[in-house]
Amino acid sequence: MIISVNSDPNRNEFDVLLSSTIDELNIRAKNSTKKVATLLGRNLEPYVRDVMTDLAVGTVFENSIELIGGQKFPDIVAKKYYGIEVKTTTQNHWKTTGNSVLESTRVDDVERIFMLFAKLASPIEFRCRPYEEVLSEVVVTHSPRYLIDMNLEQGKTIFDKIKMPYDTLRKKESPIKPIVDYYKSKLKPGEELWWMDAENNSKPSSIVIKIWNNLSAKEKQELKNRAMVYFPELFGNSNDKFGRLAIWLVTREAVVCPNVRDLFTAGGKRDYVIGKKVYQKVPRIFLNLFDNIPNIVETIVQTSAFELSEYWETKTTEKTKIFDWIDLVAEHAKKIHDAKHLNIKQILTELTLK
Repeated sequence: MIISVNSDPNRNEFDVLLSSTIDELNIRAKNSTKKVATLLGRNLEPYVRDVMTDLAVGTVFENSIELIGGQKFPDIVAKKYYGIEVKTTTQNHWKTTGNSVLESTRVDDVERIFMLFAKLASPIEFRCRPYEEVLSEVVVTHSPRYLIDMNLEQGKTIFDKIKMPYDTLRKKESPIKPIVDYYKSKLKPGEELWWMDAENNSKPSSIVIKIWNNLSAKEKQELKNRAMVYFPELFGNSNDKFGRLAIWLVTREAVVCPNVRDLFTAGGKRDYVIGKKVYQKVPRIFLNLFDNIPNIVETIVQTSAFELSEYWETKTTEKTKIFDWIDLVAEHAKKIHDAKHLNIKQILTELTLK
């Protein structure tokens, strides 16, 4: 681990040191191309450290350039204040996936970080810019990470887009939330983020992708019950009414279902009796709903109003969430021709109050 010992940074001198380092690295890239081309990933970090160390002699940064071991961020630290994150690519471009938005491995006391990027495709070239100036978007691997673009124009960073400076965002207790809010604001109808702020409502997705037909009957029914709660549009007539459900199954539950529509519509119509009232030729999707009301109500009760508001895209509360769900289902059901003889709101109210 690299730990600097001087807490009195000098930005002008550090800028000169960085500039000299990039110049020296580019000179070496031309004169020792084969050697530099082998410095992939972690192999480049000590090489950069050594160049900086030599160039720091006679400056306030002499004997303060150290390499951080392990998975710490950033890779190199100078005087316990400046950091250099080193990235490489063997492709002929200036983009790559960066570090975690959470910065949970950030070295203590480092305040200013710079991105040193090595393009090891011919012609080999090194560039360096302030870290926050090259972060264009947030992408997701196993966690939300920044996308680095060394050619990024001024005013085009992710921080410009969310209208929040990098230093403000990184110091927040939940730095992912403003980013989630930004990307949510850009969603088109039927789209959904496949990653969410864990402190809000998402559970971790399974590392194993499962096929629907391989699930047990109990697992299938539990997922269908939750789907009927989370996606009231299933009971309408929109052409894409199964779209959000399909996305949810894959991204939140790690389940692939090639025939989502059939889960709710296969089986045809039949009569349904409540008390002395007989409802004739009830569409299968409503039969599935009516037959599973106790478990569906339990799902609503056990799901927070905050999470339901996210799924329903409208505000609900702990006191009103069951009735709000009934209203949403009934509103969508009005558009189904085969359900016009059904008073969905009345039926669901009766069934939930049983």
